[in-house]
Amino acid sequence: MLTLLIFSVLLVLLVIDVPIAVAIGLTAVIFFVAMGQGSFLVMLPQRMYSGTTGFTLLAIPFFILAGNLMNTGGTTTRIFRFARALVGHVPGGLGQVSVVSSMIFSGMSGSAVADAAGLGQIQHRAMVDAGYKPTISAAIVAGASTIGPVIPPSIPFVLYGAITSVSVTQLFLAGAIPGVLMGIAMMIGIFLMAKPRGLPSDPRANFVEIWTSFKAAFWPLMAPVIIIGGITTGFFTPTEASVIATLYALVLGFCYRDLKWRDLPPILLASLKQTCGLMFIIATANFFGWFTIFERIPDQLITQLTAMGASPAGFLWIVIAIILVLGCFLDGNAIFLITLPIFMKLCPLYGIDMVNFGVVMTLLIMIGNLTPPVGMCLFAVESFAKVGIWRLSLECLPYLLAIFAVTLLCAFIPEIALWLPSVMAN
Repeated sequence: MLTLLIFSVLLVLLVIDVPIAVAIGLTAVIFFVAMGQGSFLVMLPQRMYSGTTGFTLLAIPFFILAGNLMNTGGTTTRIFRFARALVGHVPGGLGQVSVVSSMIFSGMSGSAVADAAGLGQIQHRAMVDAGYKPTISAAIVAGASTIGPVIPPSIPFVLYGAITSVSVTQLFLAGAIPGVLMGIAMMIGIFLMAKPRGLPSDPRANFVEIWTSFKAAFWPLMAPVIIIGGITTGFFTPTEASVIATLYALVLGFCYRDLKWRDLPPILLASLKQTCGLMFIIATANFFGWFTIFERIPDQLITQLTAMGASPAGFLWIVIAIILVLGCFLDGNAIFLITLPIFMKLCPLYGIDMVNFGVVMTLLIMIGNLTPPVGMCLFAVESFAKVGIWRLSLECLPYLLAIFAVTLLCAFIPEIALWLPSVMAN
């Protein structure tokens, strides 16, 4: 009953438009005071501080900065041109190009919003110019952008690893195959919709066009090879990889002459604002997580689930339902921070691998990025597409189904995600 009451208060605060970070922290404060435990609020500053000082979390601001640098430089344009030469002739044309280019860009930024806001503008403009309806184009961009946090590197995986102490390297490896499956599922959907919806395609590119676009995109294409290759070989850690990704994006921008010194201050400021916003959420959510543990909420849930006789599959279905509902109201990072202190105690009880659970949680959160009223990718795309949030969310249904299908596969066939980490470990 207490658990339901806590999350009800949190949802009410969010519905009345209280900022996410404030709503999370305020909920814990309200219940401490209401339960006569106000003296424990002395722990608030300490818990907020400790929640943001983990070494692994250093990767987040650098991956954010790397994504912003790549979006400002000509990296995204070169990637899109190469993808267009490869698959522009396939039924669904530029829709297929958008998915492939997002899959490539996923290996550099690790952020769905960065993908949607940067590369997404190039994709949307090209599709509209080619005759795509703006709503269809915007939905493809929004759907494709969710691949970003699943194919490594990934900001959500960094955050998940910091909370659960699971190896970020293992999480990166586990996300590769599900991320590719997401892209394939979306491409199949676009292929099936191409003829009924009249989606135009490009003429097939000849070898010269493919080779020219490949040469132009070669160094951007090397970014994921360097980042993931360095992590898997142990040459550097995921946190160090984020710094290398930033330096690589900076060098590429200046070498291509797409990035000027005058561009750096606004890029740094935007990255700082994004980082501060996320860190504030992490800080207050850490206090909220400590509050739930202090009130023994995970233990109460364990007792209730045990009494219900829930199976591992039943527990997974409960998790899927909870995250899908929360995804409509909360930012994905906040969902991690609120629920993981509880779920990480329940998973061992049901023999669920924490690496695979991280992949499933991230996939579910990507669905939340496409569902109103708080779908972050929807807002990022709507900011330039101007097609309306609700029209856009309805048009995203095929891509939601694609992500959900991959989520179920990974949830109930964990070998899909765990195969690559097990191979690399041998």
